Formats: sequence, structure tokens, C-alpha cells
Amino acid sequence: MPIVPVHAAAAGGPVSASLVLPDGEHARLPLVCFFPDAGGPRGTMTSMAERLASHGYAVLIVDPYAHLPPYEPFDVKTVFTDPPERARLFAMIQAFDTKQIVADAAALADAITDVRVTKERFGTMGYCMGGRIAFIAATILGERVAAVAAIHAGGLVNDKPESPHRQLASVRARIYVGAADQDASCSLEHQAALDQALTEANLEHQIELYEGAKHGFAVPDFPVYDEPAAEKHWQRVLALFEATLR
Repeated sequence: MPIVPVHAAAAGGPVSASLVLPDGEHARLPLVCFFPDAGGPRGTMTSMAERLASHGYAVLIVDPYAHLPPYEPFDVKTVFTDPPERARLFAMIQAFDTKQIVADAAALADAITDVRVTKERFGTMGYCMGGRIAFIAATILGERVAAVAAIHAGGLVNDKPESPHRQLASVRARIYVGAADQDASCSLEHQAALDQALTEANLEHQIELYEGAKHGFAVPDFPVYDEPAAEKHWQRVLALFEATLR
């Protein structure tokens, strides 16, 4: 499956990403901006992007750490139980700028030269912190984002005025949130508050609780990977993009 480098001059400086394209002849390829989890771009994320691309999409893998110094890859199976590695990971999470990453995604989308890729409006999707970025992208980019798939995303609801669930005025996307069970970062109370905010904003949406599935359930290299739940999320994501990007 072709993977093409994309380069752009973004507001925060030069940035690069990988564009995953499906095999075969396609007259039109809807674009999806894909935001990895805290582990960053790696083989598993590429494989997931390839799975989406195989259904006829162009998938842009956007690196949340693109403007940070080069780093050694993380082993996501052990990073949260290894104190030094956990500290290194959380330092990187705290260092990146979400608005900058969203601006990167828009600049990179504009820089795609493959004429088959429809990039005026696109979908966003992501996992864990990447799901939060995918959601925030719709609040910043407005009309440009047609659909959001936020999978076991945390931090969509908090008590601050700038909480993502309070920034819906410009959103024009259809939104799907796949919530992990017993997830403090997206609790039942958070889900209720998010549902109320999306309803009041007249946005088409679905917030689905994956009962028994833990935070990280959809990502194959996570120790909590849950294959039945992961397969279910793929059904939901593909249906969302089929309805909004085709």
C-alpha cells in the first residue's frame, strides 16, 4: 500500500506527515486526518491507517510530537508501568500544543498534491489523546471538518471555560465518540455532559459506551486490546465516514 511523505510550511515551522493511500485505481479519495495516541506514530498506527485506507480513503497520519526534539520510540505495552518511561511520555504530552497540531493538519492537507484526494472537507479520527485532538480539530477548523471519530478519548469535558465540549459554536461535523468502560478520563458524567452539549448545539452525534472494554481497547499493541470491541469500533468508523465523506 503506498505511503507518501507530505511536507508543509505550518505556522509552527516546517512539518511532515505520512499519507497512506489504497492500492488500485480510485477516481476520488476522501481524506481522513488520523491522530495517533500518546505512543505516537509507529507500526501499529500505520497498520490501522492502512486498514482505513483499504476502504478507499486517503489517510494522513499527523504526528502530535512533530515540533518536539527527536525521541526514542515507546513500548506501549510497558510505558505506563515503567516509571522513567512514563515520566518521559508525560513530559512529551505536556509539551506539545494541540492548536499547533490542528494547524499542522490543515496545512498538511492543503499540501497534498494527489489530485484524487478530496481535501476541502475531511474527516478526523484519533485514539486516546489523538481522539481529543480529532474532536478539537472540528472546534477550530469548523466547516472544514465533516466528521469526527474520537475513540477512547479523554479530556473532552472538564470544568474550564475552554473545555472542548464548550467550544461547539463553529462545529459542522457529525461526531462519533466510542467511550471505554470505567474510564476516568471519559466517565459516565462526562459522557452525559458531552451529549447534552452536542444536543444543544444541534449536532448529529453518537456517544457509545463499550461495556467491559478498557481505555485503549481499539489499539492492537496496547495490553488492554479487546478484539471484539475493536472490530465494533471499525464498523462504526467506516459507517460514519461512508455517510459523511462519500
